[in-house]
Amino acid sequence: MHKTETLKIVVITLGVLAVIVINAIIFTEDEPDILDVPQTVAAKKPVPDFSQYTNVKEKKTAFFDYLKPEIEKQNAYLLTLRHYVQTLYRKALADETLSEDDIERLEWLEQEYRVKSTQPLKRKLLALLQKIDILPEELVLVQAANESAWGTSRFARKGYNFFGLWCFSKGCGFVPNLRNEGASHEVAKFESLSRATYTYMRNLNRHDAYADLREIRSRLRANQIPITGEALADGLMNYSERGAAYVEELQTMIRFNEEFIIE
Repeated sequence: MHKTETLKIVVITLGVLAVIVINAIIFTEDEPDILDVPQTVAAKKPVPDFSQYTNVKEKKTAFFDYLKPEIEKQNAYLLTLRHYVQTLYRKALADETLSEDDIERLEWLEQEYRVKSTQPLKRKLLALLQKIDILPEELVLVQAANESAWGTSRFARKGYNFFGLWCFSKGCGFVPNLRNEGASHEVAKFESLSRATYTYMRNLNRHDAYADLREIRSRLRANQIPITGEALADGLMNYSERGAAYVEELQTMIRFNEEFIIE
């Protein structure tokens, strides 16, 4: 047998072995599903001590720099979900049958975003598209600053709760010092910044109280107008008992902190 033929056989054999090894690695690892909530690298690290800053500009920069990577990751995740639902909608328009995986994922999305499973498929997918969308970074940042006193509240420091989120089962979080008599809610505690940010965004995207926010966002997207924090803040009247005053404060914070947000 010629040396060239022998070399070819060796190369082909090595190539086949390489493919087998690569496939073995791929199929033995757990690949992330499209529905898996993302986690940033620093999500479970202790919250920085923002009270140590005496310079206001340095404090704001540190605070925003801490939160921005998480917000970006969660928004990217929302866009991934949105593109997936758009794909399902195109299939529905073409009367294509959904796969078993698609059906399972759709059922999860229905529960996660509180969309009625009994309505027709196309209407269901359109309802999901209105709920699954980004939240402007500047809005998330100023809400976090407002609700957590720039990251110095005990709820943020000890439970990653920068957004004033409540929970309603005993022991689910922190009992507020100023809780009204007869009230049973607690301020939620989270295992990571990722989970807290995901829950906050899901809250705005699915709760009936923020239907106005989603309607504003939907109109902006339909008219190809940028989705801004100032615009969507108008849909947060129900986030605080202060109502319009709270919305105006958020919008003022967005304008006042623009130099730190766009860095």
